[in-house]
Amino acid sequence: MVQRRMPRPSELLPLLKPAPFVRDATARRLRRAASIDDLRTIARRRTPRAVFDYTDGAADGELSLNRARAAWNRVEFTPTVLRDVSTVDLGRDMLGARSALPFAFAPTGFTRMMGSEGEPAVATVAAQAGIPYTLSTMGTTTIEDIPTAARRWFQLYLWRDRAFAKDLVERAAAAGYDTLMLTVDTPVGGNRRRDVHNGLSIPPALTLRTFLDGALHPHWWFDLLTTSPLTFASLESTEGTVADMINRVFDPALTMDDVAWLRGAWPGKLMIKGVQKVDDARRVVDAGVDAVLLSNHGGRQLDRAPVPIELVEPTVDAVGDRAEVYVDTGITHGADVVAAIALGARGALVGRAYLYGLMAGGQAGVAKTVEILTGEITRTLQLIGVTAVDQLRREHARLRPIG
Repeated sequence: MVQRRMPRPSELLPLLKPAPFVRDATARRLRRAASIDDLRTIARRRTPRAVFDYTDGAADGELSLNRARAAWNRVEFTPTVLRDVSTVDLGRDMLGARSALPFAFAPTGFTRMMGSEGEPAVATVAAQAGIPYTLSTMGTTTIEDIPTAARRWFQLYLWRDRAFAKDLVERAAAAGYDTLMLTVDTPVGGNRRRDVHNGLSIPPALTLRTFLDGALHPHWWFDLLTTSPLTFASLESTEGTVADMINRVFDPALTMDDVAWLRGAWPGKLMIKGVQKVDDARRVVDAGVDAVLLSNHGGRQLDRAPVPIELVEPTVDAVGDRAEVYVDTGITHGADVVAAIALGARGALVGRAYLYGLMAGGQAGVAKTVEILTGEITRTLQLIGVTAVDQLRREHARLRPIG
């Protein structure tokens, strides 16, 4: 009979052990974030209400944003089992170059308001992740001051003064930006009620209400008051709300003639952002653009607007291989990105997701956003039996009917 020796106490693996202490406060804050929603929760705690609501909110009753998020929840995947998914390729060709991940960082206005590190921090993370970063005309960092290590796109609003727009286009080309993104869904500013209720002005004004809120978020005010002044990098006048500024400066007379002008003036790739109708996608592609971005501006312009993800399949069918189709609005999970590509999109753009990260933990928080989305994309592909983003087809996902 074989005698079994009982293990000595020193040989037993402990069932309980103290968690290692993380000295860095930001790292401690971020390590338990397992989703974009977790980052959103942290951001809400750490940021003045007016700033958080500017990022989180949408127009009027916020129906467009909520419908977009509900549509992503209607995605149903069709998994194939018994496949070797030990390695997965997340790369994707996007507007003439390979992106390491199938999404880009969308343009966001006034980014340094969410975190003093602002656009340079976001662009640095994009460079590290190997994805494109889009600088907004309403950004708080100049075209020339975005790190050149990143693949850079520039988002353009057309001014009433075309000479000013021409100057921005020429500066972006000279600085090495390879894609111009014209936004066409802002003839007037959307009615963003949260900004009105919070009394948010651009730049933020130190009213009694903001002073009291600032007492609850001293770190945010310290960063604001000890870093360079918070202003739009490409605007001279920024009094009032964002909607006031849009109505004063942006051109409501934007037409297809302007698209044709930009096509002739811009030497790189041209994308039109804010397309919400298949016929409009056809028109801009006929005018020679390289890509359309199906977007309702994150729900921040027209409430009750079309849901972008629902337009992907018919738009791809309409434009064929003449242009690339992208989609944004309401993307909060890597599975949303996978679904968009399975339905036919070339890629997705995320905005709020990285702003939550920026508010939660600066550049480290933006990197956490990429980490979360990358993990979700990888895991989703493995669970549906696909080993590369480029293998995704409509057979892999569908939008379940409403009701």
